Amino acid sequence: MGYHGDMNIDWIHFTPGSALTGGALIGVASALYLLGSGRIAGIAGIVAEPLSAWLLRKPLGVHAVRLLFVLGLLLSPWIWRLWAPLPPMVSNSSAGTTVLAGLLVGFGTRMGNGCTSGHGVCGLSRLSGRSLVNVLAFMGAGFATVLLTRHLLA
Repeated sequence: MGYHGDMNIDWIHFTPGSALTGGALIGVASALYLLGSGRIAGIAGIVAEPLSAWLLRKPLGVHAVRLLFVLGLLLSPWIWRLWAPLPPMVSNSSAGTTVLAGLLVGFGTRMGNGCTSGHGVCGLSRLSGRSLVNVLAFMGAGFATVLLTRHLLA
């Protein structure tokens, strides 16, 4: 099923305050993670290292920070539900397409030595040239994918 429509921004429900608050929380959390673990915040770096390396070579404080990071990712939808319903999850993609997309993202993450949060939030804020190249590459690939799948092949 192809995409047949224009993108619409829901300006009525857009709230700059919540967007700014969310961005500030991401920045503060990234800074706290860096201070606590000495590493750039990014789920790819946290889960890519084998569990044996976590247990054998890292001090206990680093384990606690990493585990709290992953726990925060897993618990955040449940915490959100205390105050508001979760947004509906809508996908027009097949299960096969979703699996293929996930594998490609995982491959790209390994190839680029990091994920969007690591490069986009933390790397760019440190003015990292490598992160800038990675962000341009994955944003360009995303733009090209949308152009191809929703406009040229639709």
